[in-house]
Amino acid sequence: MELSKLPKITHSGKKRVGRGLGSGKGGHTSGRGNKGQRARGKIALFFEGTKFKKSLIKRLPLIRGKGKFKSTQPKNIVVNVKYLNLFKENEEVTFASLQAKGIIAKDISPTTPVKILGEGELKIPLKVFLPVSLGAKKKIEAAGGEILSGEKTQTTPKTEKVSDQKKAKSIETKENSTKAKTKKERSSQGA
Repeated sequence: MELSKLPKITHSGKKRVGRGLGSGKGGHTSGRGNKGQRARGKIALFFEGTKFKKSLIKRLPLIRGKGKFKSTQPKNIVVNVKYLNLFKENEEVTFASLQAKGIIAKDISPTTPVKILGEGELKIPLKVFLPVSLGAKKKIEAAGGEILSGEKTQTTPKTEKVSDQKKAKSIETKENSTKAKTKKERSSQGA
């Protein structure tokens, strides 16, 4: 087989159909089948059988009555400063510790946001790891406590798993790169 004697690749041109019955090729249905919207015209790319607005409404849950326009998102659980007197001195205030003390119900998901508000008085210093209002912040700091919301923030178990996976991957890549470097060094020393 020689490159100069290869058979030529033939491309047949596009057949022009739908040019009348006398044209001899595809004059009647032109490969579109019999009757209907598909045979006659084009269907829009995002057509869903009805108006888009109507189909969007159909996808939403059917809520009737007074609470029809209320938000379906979970509301913040509010914990006032007066309930934090149940803790011991310098104890950590977290979502789990609030559940353990019975301030928050145990069946509530840890993804539900909690906020501490400033109603009542606080007599003991605490380490708070939750979001607080301005009034609550003043009362906690006046009692000798501190707000450390950035360190042990509420996170879902899913996000923790993802971050653990990312850490593991970064450690693996670092190990692999160091192994490759040592191999190169050994090969250069041996040569």
